[in-house]
Amino acid sequence: MSKCARANHSPATRCRVAFVLFAGLSLVGFTVVARRRGYSGMGGNTVVRCRDGHMFTTIWIPGISFKSLRLGWWRLQYCPVGKHWSIVVPVKVTDLSEEEREAAARERDIRLP
Repeated sequence: MSKCARANHSPATRCRVAFVLFAGLSLVGFTVVARRRGYSGMGGNTVVRCRDGHMFTTIWIPGISFKSLRLGWWRLQYCPVGKHWSIVVPVKVTDLSEEEREAAARERDIRLP
C-alpha cells in the first residue's frame, strides 16, 4: 500500500486537526499580543486585580485554567489577599508603582494554572 493511501484521513479527522491547530495558534497569538500590550506575565506569572482592588500574582495561561472559571478576558478566582471569590483581570505591570509590584509579588495564589 502506498504512503498516500495509508495517510488518507476522513474529512471529520481533517476538520478536527484543523480546529486544534487553529485553537493552538489563536492562544499563542493572544499571548503574544497581550505581552506586547504590557501584560508581561501572560503565559506565566501575572499580576491580577480583583474587584475589591486587591492585587496578587497568579499563573495566567490563555485557554487553560484549573483553579478558576474563565469568562473571556476575566476569571472568577479566589483572591488570597481578601480571602474571597471575585472576578480578576490582568494588570499592566508598567502601570504599577514599584511598591505595588512588590506587594503583588508577595501575594501569590496556589501554583496551578
